[in-house]
Amino acid sequence: MQLKIMPKKKHLSAGGVPLILFLCQMISALDVPLDPKLLHDLVQPPTITQQSPKDYIIDPRENIVIQCEAKGKPPPSFSWTRNGTHFDIDKDPLVTMKPGSGTLVINIMSEGKAETYEGVYQCTARNERGAAVSNNIVVRPSRSPLWTKERLEPIVLQNGQSLVLPCRPPIGLPPAIIFWMDNSFQRLPQSERVSQGLNGDLYFSNVLPEDTREDYICYARFNHTQTIQQKQPISLKVISVDELNDTIAANLSDTEFYGAKSSKERPPTFLTPEGNESHKEELRGNVLSLECIAEGLPTPIIYWIKEDGMLPANRTFYRNFKKTLQITHVSEADSGNYQCIAKNALGAVHHTISVTVKAAPYWIVAPQNLVLSPGENGTLICRANGNPKPRISWLTNGVPIEIALDDPSRKIDGDTIIFSNVQESSSAVYQCNASNKYGYLLANAFVNVLAEPPRILTSANTLYQVIANRPALLDCAFFGSPMPTIEWFKGTKGSALHEDIYVLHDNGTLEIPVAQKDSTGTYTCVARNKLGMAKNEVHLEIKDPTRIIKQPEYAVVQRGSKVSFECRVKHDHTLIPTIMWLKDNGELPNDERFSTDKDHLVVSDVKDDDGGTYTCTANTTLDSASASAVLRVVDVPNPPFDLELTNQLDKSVQLTWTPGDDNNSPITKFIIEYEDAMHDAGLWRHQAEVSGTQTTAQLKLSPYVNYSFRVMAENSIGRSMPSEASEQYLTKAAEPDQNPMAVEGLGTEPDNLVITWKPLNGFQSNGPGLQYKVSWRQKDGDDEWTSVVVANVSKYIVSGTPTFVPYLIKVQALNDVGFAPEPAAVMGHSGEDLPMVAPGNVRVSVVNSTLAEVHWDPVPPKSVRGHLQGYRIYYWKTQSSSKRNRRHIEKKILTFQGTKTHGMLPGLQPYSHYALNVRVVNGKGEGPASTDRGFHTPEGVPSAPSSLKIVNPTLDSLTLEWDPPSHPNGILTEYILQYQPINSTHELGPLVDLKIPANKTRWTLKNLNFSTRYKFYFYAQTSVGPGSQITEEAITTVDEGKKAMASRQVDIATQGWFIGLMCAVALLILILLIVCFIRRNKGGKYPVKEKEDAHADPEIQPMKEDDGTFGEYSDAEDHKPLKKGSRTPSDRTVKKEDSDDSLVDYGEGVNGQFNEDGSFIGQYSGKKEKEPAEGNESSEAPSPVNAMNSFV
Repeated sequence: MQLKIMPKKKHLSAGGVPLILFLCQMISALDVPLDPKLLHDLVQPPTITQQSPKDYIIDPRENIVIQCEAKGKPPPSFSWTRNGTHFDIDKDPLVTMKPGSGTLVINIMSEGKAETYEGVYQCTARNERGAAVSNNIVVRPSRSPLWTKERLEPIVLQNGQSLVLPCRPPIGLPPAIIFWMDNSFQRLPQSERVSQGLNGDLYFSNVLPEDTREDYICYARFNHTQTIQQKQPISLKVISVDELNDTIAANLSDTEFYGAKSSKERPPTFLTPEGNESHKEELRGNVLSLECIAEGLPTPIIYWIKEDGMLPANRTFYRNFKKTLQITHVSEADSGNYQCIAKNALGAVHHTISVTVKAAPYWIVAPQNLVLSPGENGTLICRANGNPKPRISWLTNGVPIEIALDDPSRKIDGDTIIFSNVQESSSAVYQCNASNKYGYLLANAFVNVLAEPPRILTSANTLYQVIANRPALLDCAFFGSPMPTIEWFKGTKGSALHEDIYVLHDNGTLEIPVAQKDSTGTYTCVARNKLGMAKNEVHLEIKDPTRIIKQPEYAVVQRGSKVSFECRVKHDHTLIPTIMWLKDNGELPNDERFSTDKDHLVVSDVKDDDGGTYTCTANTTLDSASASAVLRVVDVPNPPFDLELTNQLDKSVQLTWTPGDDNNSPITKFIIEYEDAMHDAGLWRHQAEVSGTQTTAQLKLSPYVNYSFRVMAENSIGRSMPSEASEQYLTKAAEPDQNPMAVEGLGTEPDNLVITWKPLNGFQSNGPGLQYKVSWRQKDGDDEWTSVVVANVSKYIVSGTPTFVPYLIKVQALNDVGFAPEPAAVMGHSGEDLPMVAPGNVRVSVVNSTLAEVHWDPVPPKSVRGHLQGYRIYYWKTQSSSKRNRRHIEKKILTFQGTKTHGMLPGLQPYSHYALNVRVVNGKGEGPASTDRGFHTPEGVPSAPSSLKIVNPTLDSLTLEWDPPSHPNGILTEYILQYQPINSTHELGPLVDLKIPANKTRWTLKNLNFSTRYKFYFYAQTSVGPGSQITEEAITTVDEGKKAMASRQVDIATQGWFIGLMCAVALLILILLIVCFIRRNKGGKYPVKEKEDAHADPEIQPMKEDDGTFGEYSDAEDHKPLKKGSRTPSDRTVKKEDSDDSLVDYGEGVNGQFNEDGSFIGQYSGKKEKEPAEGNESSEAPSPVNAMNSFV
């Protein structure tokens, strides 16, 4: 039976340690009992715990320390061998061994040399249970030899040839690190063309004149001794072919010439390795480095492939400008053929490297310590692999097992030792050695035979607290020999726990895979073997998990603002969480800008360094929860700097700059501005924009400008401050490259031509002495150009020109250097004069009563004597068809743009006589008027009667008086009166129609009901149709007795709050009745639409389909009988102001007037022209009345 020593496990309160990790810790600690009480009583063979490396290179300037530490019970003693024989340290006064240790200290600093103690050392640790041995430790002092003296001749090469500068460092221990520098200890620049090989040589694929120097120095650094050795400097001169011939003639005796290849372009060839194939061997686990360096012109590019396979993606690296291929952690699978390809424009060359991966021995199964009880069986297994396959050999207590004392309990079977029926005398330490040509492995494993009753190493009554729904691991660390069996029980009377719900581990641990609240309780562990029994109780409590219910969120804030992160935690009520905020997994900065409370972290005045990951961690004694959020601090970019002007040409310059920090928001573009210190000092203008990835701009410049530039960067947040201004750059003067814009020629008088232009500014002048050459000639003539040079002005006047003649005009800029390019000619005209001819063949077509169309023939273009702006129609009303008296007439004007030869006259008065004439208009003014043309408008519908009033009410009659319409718009044929009664509940009675002759202005209605309110609708009519109506209400009278009763009823019905006054004096009642009647008369008017369109154009304002009235007068109360509740009080009188609106609003700012017949005379344009005219008499005499009647 195999015995195992079970270590005491630490408290696993969280229950969250992965099971695999837990078991691995148990297995790795199997050979070392951790309980101090157990160690005090338990014997154990020696175990090597620390030793020096196998290849131990020492510093010869320091004391030599060779380590060997071991443990065991009883403590082991130590001895050493050197080069295979016993090393008696007592005989060498320089050698001492540390107390309680096997470590040797050789004091060579006082006397002696390190080389004296060079050799192979091995340590043995021994006690009564066996002996353990260390590896063979090869001790060698480090060496850093100097370069041998040599005379290096200067090297002269033709431009384009290849070159290899040899280094050949001295052989040191360990090997030196090689690098090339100059006399100033600055590393020489390397590139695809120039690079250092793995052997330290410096390779030039082709040389350039810039490679010429006298201080190519190879350095060797020996890290172990911290020394650097230097080779003699090498001189290199690169010259052209002609220079090379001269140099050969002058210095042939003392100059070495390298290479014979031509400096012409050539395909690649390899400098290293040589030939088409080579072989490379590497050990498993090392870094495989393959190198190919080629020469050629142009410089070749190197590519790598693996034949019949792919390069391992995660282990492949390219070094030295892809000239070196490295594969880390190589294995046998990396063996194969690797091909490097050198290629340039003239061809390609290949080299194949055959790689073989060998392997020093490595463990498959290393032997493990055995703890057995008497009579048990066991095995030691030692299995290793390598290439070639290693040989396995066994030793016992440091002696080859073949010559060691025989032990009947063991049997050797190759890489395995089998033990059966062991006894205490079988205890020993066994060594397994696996070796091949590339190295060896040595492992110690002891066999310890013990007889011990069970012991439980876990503390009694240990309390385990575990988070719900997580695994719970209850320890029962034990020891015994033979190995005890373990059982677990829950509660005082519970049965043994089985593996259907629980997991019982070999180390005694009880696992509850998913602990629940009902898992709480007391658990008992019992250990038994044939020598006895032991038990132990532990306790388990289950807690609620800690959770973050509100996590901090990702934030992007601008520098200088404030940001807040929220973190809310839910936890078990018996556990007190500690909330901690971290920044980038470290503590928050010690800054008062950071403040925390229960749930929040607030950062004020955010700075750039505040960006990062903020983590909220809630910790309890059992678990923790955390959540993170990223804070990104952004801002406008920092200004660019280091502005530099290069490639300075007459009309361009290259500006370069260094971008400032983008403040975590990528720069999208750069804005370049310039200042012209000569012409506009202090004023910065836009020059160019480039993308945010550029740091160079080629800027176009103008001559004769003293430029300074500045650059601003822009990102999504905004624009940076401007950079510092660049140095000033004054461009040379040159002739102007452009001419003035906006050249025009327009006369102000009939005999002149004014030429104007927009002058060039100082920036556009390109030089001093800016002037203008002004040239002109008639467009249609054969005259030569007339030119004059004027100063820097913007106008020139040519006098004595014919009237309105087209001219060709040119304005050319010039300065002290020369003329601008020849300008294009523009056309202008000399001054205009008034037109000479009136339009002819004027014709009028009447469309309807308010609209007429006018046609005319255009005037000859030459008679216009200017730019034709259009035609203007003057029209006015001469007289009405009703033959009114003469009166001043106001003319109206309509202008029609361009070459139009017809137009419409809107807003005419129906049934009227009109006259008109037409005039042509140019830029100077109007031409003569055409002959007047008259026309007549047909009848239209009339306007509403001017007024309507009800007089002389009696018990059964009412008398109506009215004034005719102010605009009859024709001959009135009759009046239409409609009326209907209104009862006390405001309901309307039947409607009565009545026709009244047109010559009447008064009408009495008889046989009406007494004390009854009536509503009247009244309108006039022509042969075209009815006009707009006017409405009114009135009441027939009553006798005194009934009148008093009705008044009282009205008072009670309408004035409820006067009920208390019904017993007042009769005089007061009478006064109240009078007041009531007066109020009713003043407020009872039913207004006609607030502005009657007496002048409205029937063509523009469509008539309603049902009654023929104009749409603008549509009013439900005017056209329809009243419905219930629609009545209002009336004063029985309609004023003219209420029914007819003043028509001033329709005259475009000019006061309208009424003719004798009441028709409107207005103006459609701003001009007025009043003339006397004869008016027509109306068929009805107008009699406007403004009066108010009351019942008194």
